[in-house]
Amino acid sequence: MAVLLAVLSSAVWGSADFAGGLLARRRPAYAVVGASQLLGLLAVSAVAVLTRAWDAPSGWLAWAMAAGLVGAAGLVCFYAALGSGTMGVVASISALAAVLPVLVGVAWGERLSVLATAGIVLAIAGAVAASGPELRGGGSPRPIVLALCAAVCFGLALTFIERGARFSVVMTLLGMRATSVSLFVVAALSLRTLGGLVVRDLRLLALAGVGDVSANLLYGVATRHGLLSVTGALGSLYPVMTVLLARFVLGERLRHLQQAGVVAAVGGVLLVSLG
Repeated sequence: MAVLLAVLSSAVWGSADFAGGLLARRRPAYAVVGASQLLGLLAVSAVAVLTRAWDAPSGWLAWAMAAGLVGAAGLVCFYAALGSGTMGVVASISALAAVLPVLVGVAWGERLSVLATAGIVLAIAGAVAASGPELRGGGSPRPIVLALCAAVCFGLALTFIERGARFSVVMTLLGMRATSVSLFVVAALSLRTLGGLVVRDLRLLALAGVGDVSANLLYGVATRHGLLSVTGALGSLYPVMTVLLARFVLGERLRHLQQAGVVAAVGGVLLVSLG
């Protein structure tokens, strides 16, 4: 069950990132993240009310705030990188977020079977390959630096969500979104601008925001039924979905390396499930 939920969270994350990335090409990254996080906050608030999640122990609070801070920073870096660099490069570097929760899980004493370890390595390699690295000389290092920052932030967010989910998945996500939205409200008031967002942007914002919080919810539940090292790795396969959407929605062709990466990622998931 944990494997299925983690893979589903990855697919939803990839879809949300695709929507947010499209919008970030014509709107400032901070505005896209702030507005989408607000919609995500509204969605998870409804879930909290329906499930009476506030009755859970308060141990989630610090982890939620930490996840909100690094998660928001990661999204801003990620969308800014997508808007200024090559999508294949940005996605491939951000996929390295999977490494951090795996290392943390092992450091906390988790023990993996040989088959599961091989599956995680294959899945991460497949995610990177599926993103289609296209580094060329002479380009600006800015997108690469931003993507690296996003990878670190995403890896930390995955780890913090797992910690908070031990107390309450829903309240962790609620606190996470409340923290990030508060930051962007302060930023919007300071800058006195909404970044040029208009009503027609609402569809993509909803896909990005509600999709992101839905992926967080699936991932949080997955961590309660499986190892952080496994769920963290599988939850970071989102570049595969982003590449597939770019192929079928935008008509971008998959290179041979990307095709091999998709196959490797799926094979890695199967190995993890068997292990």
